[in-house]
Amino acid sequence: MTVNVLLVEDNPADVELTRLSLEETRLAHNLHVMQNGDQALAFLNRRFPYEAAPRPDLTLLDLNLPGTDGRAVLAEIKSDEKLKDIPVVILTTSAADRDILNAYRVHANSYITKPLGVEGWIRMFRTLQEFWFGAVTLPPGPFPG
Repeated sequence: MTVNVLLVEDNPADVELTRLSLEETRLAHNLHVMQNGDQALAFLNRRFPYEAAPRPDLTLLDLNLPGTDGRAVLAEIKSDEKLKDIPVVILTTSAADRDILNAYRVHANSYITKPLGVEGWIRMFRTLQEFWFGAVTLPPGPFPG
């Protein structure tokens, strides 16, 4: 089974670490990278130029994004009947209590502070793979309606 992972991240180094880490896990995946919240919402809502976008099996969302930030993206995803069952993992540098609490209050599925170093990223992605694509039963795709 090939999974669709949506990464919403504006830092090219973190995008590359994510690519590398997913490759290291050997998880069969399609990685879809959006660099800001507006692109992510267009992708999720299948608006131009993403009309054929697949439904993500998992979304990795940074909080600190240009334009519409990750907090607003999370709130929109979790308040939309068509999107709210997509698992959203906050993956951010912020370890601030208020960010963690607010993310969970808006129904983030989990919150991870970005690890340091390549080995930390690979370990984190192995754990994500084991949990989200091993232990968890994900909601059925494709997009309804």
